[in-house]
Amino acid sequence: MAISKQELQINEEIRDREVLVIDADGEKRGVMSAKDAQKLAYDQNLDLVKIAPQATPPVCRVMDYGKYCFEQQKREKEARKNQRVVEIKEIRMFSAIDTHDFETKVSQGKKFLQGGDKVKVSVRFRKRAIAHPHLGEELLERYRDEIGDVAVVDKPPKMEGRAIVMFMSPKQNKPEKPEKAAKKQKPQKPQEAPAEAAAEPAEEA
Repeated sequence: MAISKQELQINEEIRDREVLVIDADGEKRGVMSAKDAQKLAYDQNLDLVKIAPQATPPVCRVMDYGKYCFEQQKREKEARKNQRVVEIKEIRMFSAIDTHDFETKVSQGKKFLQGGDKVKVSVRFRKRAIAHPHLGEELLERYRDEIGDVAVVDKPPKMEGRAIVMFMSPKQNKPEKPEKAAKKQKPQKPQEAPAEAAAEPAEEA
């Protein structure tokens, strides 16, 4: 039985008239008074813990409460350790960018996306270049096409001050449908045996 995530009552804190008791081996010991249940736990040098207060009667379990808390903290720590925080990395370009720098920015963006991060791509305009925002849009569209094998667009290009920005996320590869996979693995038909050679003409007598 799953243990309630509410603050647990233990030992003398349990004051219900009757409780359903589960022993340390997971076996039901039946309904008894809270005092009798506490005595059962104390006799085994263990604790009585109310694990399902919403049940009728409430369910209590005999366990080592200190060990339980330690294991819970350990599991939570491992969960936090394995949880990766997604960051937003920014790729900055100017509207007048040469081919080499553009390719470098594409490689940098792919690296971030393949690492699981999101990417904010910004094209900044110098001085009078701000009068030609279409150049920034074209550059972002070109960037999107170059990086499209590993990314999807979250937010299309939009002006922010003297820059135009676009947000991208890593592309999630969808698992192949079973029927498609089956078609790919469908065995080829065996080649038909060649037709038998025409019978040789009978020898002349």
